[in-house]
Amino acid sequence: METRITEQSSHYDHLEQMTVEQITEGINNESMLVAVAVGKALPCLNRLISAIENRLRDSGRLFYVGCGTGGRLATLDTIEVQNTYGTNGTQIQAIFPGGTCCLTQTRESREDDLHNGWQQLMERGVNGKDIVVGFSASGTTPFVLATLRHCREQGILTGCIVNNPNSPIASVADYSVEVVTGPEFVTGSTRMKAGTSQKMCLDMISTTIMIRLGMVEGNKMVNAKLINAKLIDRAVRIFMERNPQIKNSDEARRLIMEAGSVKKAEARLHQ
Repeated sequence: METRITEQSSHYDHLEQMTVEQITEGINNESMLVAVAVGKALPCLNRLISAIENRLRDSGRLFYVGCGTGGRLATLDTIEVQNTYGTNGTQIQAIFPGGTCCLTQTRESREDDLHNGWQQLMERGVNGKDIVVGFSASGTTPFVLATLRHCREQGILTGCIVNNPNSPIASVADYSVEVVTGPEFVTGSTRMKAGTSQKMCLDMISTTIMIRLGMVEGNKMVNAKLINAKLIDRAVRIFMERNPQIKNSDEARRLIMEAGSVKKAEARLHQ
């Protein structure tokens, strides 16, 4: 069987004989290589992001598809983007083996399911306006590969983030991003460098898209949901900074709480 880079033996050995200091230094040294690998992949990532933006501007949706670490990170991204940018959860969604209700289960055998991913997409009414992006460190995950193949057969735009070059998943994606992070500190433990690179790419995808779609003004999250004390206090500071005529923080708090966000409060203020 072909040995992909992510499965190649670690550059470090006899890990069980290492001190705490040696282990953490080795892990940190390897982690510092991740940003370099992501940097090399930026041109391809930028093309994928532009394709996603075009789909979302045309009322399409973005679906992430993944298993294990990649699938869980992708699901986290869909949750966090709702609170950070005030979206309703339909614009960016996650497809995980068995459904996102299975996120805390460790039944990794589900990643061999060739039908569940496409079934979930059909249940959500996937169509030609949408784009589906798969995440797979190996670039071979059957769940992701089969789902992207179904999409291609139905004329649905696809992309992928993988951590090996020339993978089967990249070959079926319209926009492939190969972030070659190399062997892991613990051989084959792709939750480490590969997972870190996937989190970085997810941050770049969703943040760039939200900025481009007008959910950020200046450098402020003016559409963030007011769901806890920290976010409310931040919103008050942002609102008062952007509207210096409001001198009283209690008044600012009342205005944004009544409206639901900084942006909505400003719209009311300037009516």
